[in-house]
Amino acid sequence: MIKKGLKVKILTGKDKLKEGEVIEIDRASNRAKVKELNMIKKHVKTTKEKKGGIFSKENFIHISNLKLIDDKKKNKKTEVKK
Repeated sequence: MIKKGLKVKILTGKDKLKEGEVIEIDRASNRAKVKELNMIKKHVKTTKEKKGGIFSKENFIHISNLKLIDDKKKNKKTEVKK
């Protein structure tokens, strides 16, 4: 099971074979955000409180396109149950 904070590898798309850490999960639509991967440009309109512009941010990627990686630092085994 993919959880927040685990290391994953992206299997498809423009960031194929890159590794990163899961920062957010949307269980309702089976999607996850990976830190600094699958970046998109977001156009933000200027308001009184915030300055507008074009910002880069992570976008969700479907969980089926992610693969768990054993993290040697934590010294834990991650199991995928079917």
